[in-house]
Amino acid sequence: MSNVLEEIQKDLYSGKLDGVKKGVKKALQEGLPAQEVLAKGLLAGMDKVGKDFKAGDLFIPEVLMCAKAMHAGLDILKPLLVGLGTALLGKIVIGTVAGDLHDIGKNLVRMMLEGAGFEIIDLGVSVSPEKFVEAVKANGAKLMGMSALLTTTMPSMKLTIEGLKKAGIRENVKILVGGAPVTASFAESIGADAYAPDAASAVDVARELIM
Repeated sequence: MSNVLEEIQKDLYSGKLDGVKKGVKKALQEGLPAQEVLAKGLLAGMDKVGKDFKAGDLFIPEVLMCAKAMHAGLDILKPLLVGLGTALLGKIVIGTVAGDLHDIGKNLVRMMLEGAGFEIIDLGVSVSPEKFVEAVKANGAKLMGMSALLTTTMPSMKLTIEGLKKAGIRENVKILVGGAPVTASFAESIGADAYAPDAASAVDVARELIM
């Protein structure tokens, strides 16, 4: 592997935003393809971040710094990747369900999924079932993630799944749910496809669902 790709991985892991930007530019100047810089530099670096976060060796503030560094490098690569028509892993519509304004966990999941190579359609907080359904249809998303931090808003997850069924698109999309009060048994009871207890696990589960 090129030394510059290893440098990108190390700087990303350390959350060095400027270092990642310089590394990406240097890699491109050396003639490395944008796809290789993405896969073996940025995504490989975020993959290590995800594994260490899951293992408890990294914490949320550090992961957020790493994600920002990854985005800084991705901003440089995006115009080149778009020009090449590089395919991402898949589109995921995510949001915090209706009545719930919590977004820290959802934002962390979004950053980890982006770091893994997914294209994210983030609907924000207090997202109605209708808005989730509309976004899945409009974007042709194969995955949808719902977050709830309040027990009182958890029923909205079931209403959203029922909305997908009524729209006739439930079979087209895999549904992943999570959040502090959410459990695997609750996910099963409402007809979701999967449950993730944390952001790092969400990446692993999303990869399994998209395959």
